[in-house]
Amino acid sequence: MGLPVRGSSTADTPGLGLVVREWGRIGCLGFGGPPAHIRLLRDLCVVQHSWLEPEEFEDAVATCNLLPGPASTQLAILCAWRLRGTVGAILGGLSFILPGFVMIVALASLFLSTAPPRWVLAAGAGAGAAVAAVAVRAGLDLIPTSWSRSRAATDRGWMRWIGYGVLGMLAAATLGPFIVLVLLACGLAELLIRVRPETTRTHSVGAVALFAWAVGSVAGVWTALAWVAFKVGALSYGGGFVIVPLMQGDAVERYHWMTGPQFLNAVALGQITPGPVVLTIAVVGFAAAGVLGASFAAAVAFSPSFIFVLVGARHFDRLRSNRKASAFLGGAGPAAIGAILGSAIPLSRALSEPWQWAVLATAALLLLVLRRSTVLTLLLAAVGGVVLVLLGAPLPA
Repeated sequence: MGLPVRGSSTADTPGLGLVVREWGRIGCLGFGGPPAHIRLLRDLCVVQHSWLEPEEFEDAVATCNLLPGPASTQLAILCAWRLRGTVGAILGGLSFILPGFVMIVALASLFLSTAPPRWVLAAGAGAGAAVAAVAVRAGLDLIPTSWSRSRAATDRGWMRWIGYGVLGMLAAATLGPFIVLVLLACGLAELLIRVRPETTRTHSVGAVALFAWAVGSVAGVWTALAWVAFKVGALSYGGGFVIVPLMQGDAVERYHWMTGPQFLNAVALGQITPGPVVLTIAVVGFAAAGVLGASFAAAVAFSPSFIFVLVGARHFDRLRSNRKASAFLGGAGPAAIGAILGSAIPLSRALSEPWQWAVLATAALLLLVLRRSTVLTLLLAAVGGVVLVLLGAPLPA
């Protein structure tokens, strides 16, 4: 039996207008990525209004962490579905996503314009210089939970965990757009080891991924953009920042929609704006095809999250206990963490001025030693870039 929908018959159930308002408020105030989104949703649904029991909310968090794609977005959709069914899920999810989308597209139009002001270029160069440190912080923060899960799952799970992590790191540093195949391969390898499913099913998953990658290789900009956005929304495991290595090889090296410094700006914008980190794909879409490209990329990236919840929410209790889902995540998750850490290498290679390396070192100190917030660190790096350029430091070429 799956999760029930509370519907509209009980007195403590919010109306659709309230769902739009409150989920939109979280979308406007959700600076800091998934941890902030989860905290705000819990405060709203559990602490303030008691719409959900604490156990219900924790089960929802655990289930969304088993799904590919942006977990905090799926949690926002699932909580709205739990309260108001399909219509509530759609309205709540869109209200959560749209504020950040509008903000990030507006900033993208400024940062990616043909002749942006000098201070904008300086702010982008400063914030972009700190992105590699953000990647390392994001990867390190994911290690404890994933490591504990691998130790508990099997006797020698920790050895494979290290292997998957190393493979993901190497793939992010060297393979570019092929990284999604490595994530899938690690997940399938762990699935075979733990569960030994039918080989035909394993082959079919790999065949679908290979076919989709081949289509993206030869198609025009819209199909290519759809493939990149689909990877971000449906094939990303292990936290929001794993989208960075999934996008970088395609956006910069394969399709040349943006330069390396522009991609650093895109990642920084995705971190300092509220709402889902996956909205970074909207900047890539904007670089590829303007506002329409940004809208298309965001729609493709977020559609799987809505589909997962609307189609599968009633069966999520079975997913939490599904050995195959846990086994696949046991391989793909560590590989994704390694990919996040490994993405720091190509992100660092995009830096071209000595002062940017000084900004990167300072950001690493703030994030990894002093444990300051990502948003604060990126804003300080942007201000530092402006100040340094005003003092005579050169802008990146």
